[in-house]
Amino acid sequence: MTLLTASVLPDYGSAQHIQYPETRKQEHFDEYHGVKVADPYRWLEDDRSEETAAWVKAQNEVTFSYLEKIPFRGKIFADLEKAYNYPKYSAPRKKGPYFYFYKNDGLQNQAVLYRQKGLNGEPEVVLDPNKLSPDGTTRLTVFSLSKDGSYAVLGFSKGGSDWQEYQVMDMKTLSMLADKVEWVKVSGAAWQGDGFYYSSYPKPEGSALAAKNENHQVYFHRIGTTQDQDKLVFEDPANPQRFHTVGTTEDEQYAVLNVSDRGKGKDGNAVWVMKRGESRFVPIQEEITDFRFGVIENVGDNFLVETNEHAANGKVMLFESATKTWKTVLPEREEPLEGAGLAGGKLFASYLKDVTTRTYVYNISGKLEREITLPGLGSATGFSGEAEDTFVFYTFTSFNYPATIFRYDIADGKSSIFREPEVAFKPSDYETKQVFYPSKDGTKIPAFITYKKGLKLDGSNPTILYGYGGFNVSLPPAFSPTRISFFDQGGVFVQANLRGGSEYGEKWHEQGMKLKKQNVFDDFIAAAEYLIKEKYTSPERLAIQGGSNGGLLVGTVMNQRPELFKVALPAVGVMDMLRFHKFTIGWNWIADYGSSDNAEEFKVLYGYSPLHNIREGGQYPATMITTADHDDRVVPAHSFKYAAELQSKAGKTSANPLLIRIDTNSGHGASNTKKALETQADIYAFLFKNMNLVWK
Repeated sequence: MTLLTASVLPDYGSAQHIQYPETRKQEHFDEYHGVKVADPYRWLEDDRSEETAAWVKAQNEVTFSYLEKIPFRGKIFADLEKAYNYPKYSAPRKKGPYFYFYKNDGLQNQAVLYRQKGLNGEPEVVLDPNKLSPDGTTRLTVFSLSKDGSYAVLGFSKGGSDWQEYQVMDMKTLSMLADKVEWVKVSGAAWQGDGFYYSSYPKPEGSALAAKNENHQVYFHRIGTTQDQDKLVFEDPANPQRFHTVGTTEDEQYAVLNVSDRGKGKDGNAVWVMKRGESRFVPIQEEITDFRFGVIENVGDNFLVETNEHAANGKVMLFESATKTWKTVLPEREEPLEGAGLAGGKLFASYLKDVTTRTYVYNISGKLEREITLPGLGSATGFSGEAEDTFVFYTFTSFNYPATIFRYDIADGKSSIFREPEVAFKPSDYETKQVFYPSKDGTKIPAFITYKKGLKLDGSNPTILYGYGGFNVSLPPAFSPTRISFFDQGGVFVQANLRGGSEYGEKWHEQGMKLKKQNVFDDFIAAAEYLIKEKYTSPERLAIQGGSNGGLLVGTVMNQRPELFKVALPAVGVMDMLRFHKFTIGWNWIADYGSSDNAEEFKVLYGYSPLHNIREGGQYPATMITTADHDDRVVPAHSFKYAAELQSKAGKTSANPLLIRIDTNSGHGASNTKKALETQADIYAFLFKNMNLVWK
C-alpha cells in the first residue's frame, strides 16, 4: 500500500488566490405563501443566452486553470486509463439464431453492438456508435428487435441529451431504412407485427434542453412510413404532466399501457391493456394511486403483475381477465422484491437481503423450485429470456468482484461462468465490509466500506462517502475500475444506503420522502460521524459525493454540517428546490419531494434547499460542482445558480476553493468514456490537493 504523508505541497491554486467571475445580480423576488424569496440569478436559467454562455466560459477558465496547476493530475488520468482499459461485455441476448451483445474493447468512447450465430459463432458488428459523431458523444440508447428478429429499432442520443431519435434497421442486411422518429423521450420501442409503439412529446417551444415537457403521447409507427403518418394511440391533454409508456407481451398479443402522475404527488401508476386487433385499452388497474403495478408477462389472457399494493415489500399476483380478480402467486416476504421475470417457462424473482441479491426460481404457479447459488454477497441482474429458452444469463458484481457473466441452465439449476473480465485486479488484495450505524433517530443504516487490505484505522485515510437516498432507488454493491487506483493510494470508498431508497421496501422509501426528507440528510451525516468515530478517516480527509438527487444530498449536508467534511462533490444536483418542477420533466419529482406550491411542503423545501441555505461568510468544504451543458433532466441552471450564490456569499471568506466544472456535449451522465475518465481524474486531483496529499 502506498504510504500517504501530509507533506507540505507547493501553492498551485490556493483558495485565497482564486478570482471568481463576477456574476450579475438582478432584483427578482417570488412570493411563496406570504414569504418573499430572492432569485438574483434567474437569468442563468436561460441556457441559450450569450450572457449565460459567457458566464460558463469564465467559470470553466477559473476551474481548469486551478486543476491544471495540480502536478499529479496527469498521473491520475493515466492511472485511470490503465485500470479502465480492458474488454467489457454485456450479457448476451438471444433472438432467433443470433446472440446479441455489447462490447467495449477498453477505452472506446461507446460500446459496440455485436451479434453472432450460436454461442461459438464469429462476432460481427451490428452498429459502432463511435462512428456516429467526431467526438464520440452520440450514444445508442435503444436496441429493440422485432419478434422474428427481422428488424430492430435503434435509438440515438446526441451530446448526452435525454431526447432520442429512432431509426429502423433491416437485420438481414444490417442497413438502415428511411424510417425516422424524432422528439422521443421517456420511451422504449415495443414491437407488434409490422411496427412499434413509442412515446414522445410535441416539439418544444424555446430551449429544447430546458423547456417544460408536457402532453406525453403514444404513437404506433409502421415500417416504411413517415412520422407524420404515425397513428396516435393514446394521449390525455387534460393531464399534461402524466407519463404514458407502452410495452408489449412476448407473444405480441397485448400492448400494455402504463400511466403515472408523479407531478400530482402520486407514487404509483395505472395499467391498461389492449389486445392485438382491438382499438381500445381496458384496465387492469384503472386508477392511479400510491401503489405500483408492473406487468411481467401474459399467461394467455391473464397477466402476471408485480405490485406493492398492500405489500410494502412487493409481491407477484395473477390478474384473471375474465373475472377481474387477483390471485397471489408470490406473497410478500420479509425481504423486498427487487424484480421478477419469466424465461423458459419459469418465474425468476430476486430479493434484497441487507442490500445484497437473493434469486429464486419458481414454477408459473409460484411453487419454489430452487435458490440460485450466487458467488457471494453482491448484486445480480439479468435472469430474463423467452419462453423456449433453456438457459439464461446473469451478471454478478460486488465492490471487489468485477462484473462477471454467468450462464444458468434452467433444467439442472447450475450456474457456470460464461465470460470473466480481464481486468488487472486481484480481489484478495481488497476488502469490503458491511456495517450498520445508527442515524439521528436510532434507525440502523447499512453502509459498505471498501479499501485495500492492511488499512490502518488512524484517521488519516482519504475517504469518499457516497450516497443517493431517494426515488425508491437502491445502491447495490458494484465494481468500478476507476476506484482501483484510489484504493491503491490508500483511499477508502463508503457507500451508504440511506432512507428514501428501496433497500428495505416501500417503508424505507417513505421514510425519506417529502416532509421526511431530513431523515436522508441525517443518515448521511451519521455515516460521516461513524467513519470519524471509528477512525477510518477524519474531517480533514473526508469527502462527500453524490449525483442528481445525490447532488442535492451533498449540497444540503454541506450547508448543515460543513465542519464535518474537507471536500464536497455535488454532481448534476437538484439545487433549487422551489423551482425544480419548472423545467423539462422536473414535475415528475413532486411525488418524492413535494412542491413549493403546497404551503406545508414549501416550508420543508425552503428549509433545506441547497441554493437557499448558503450562509453569508460561511466556511465551506472545498467544493467542485460538476454539471454539463446537455443535461436536460436536471438542467444545469440548478448548478449555475448554486455556484453563483456559493461564490458570492462565501467566496471571499472561504479558506477553500468553491468551483464549478461544466462539461460540454455531455448530459446527466458522461456522454462517452473519455469524458467520464477526465471528470473522475479531476475529482481525484481536486480531492487529493485539498486533503494536502500527493497521488504517487
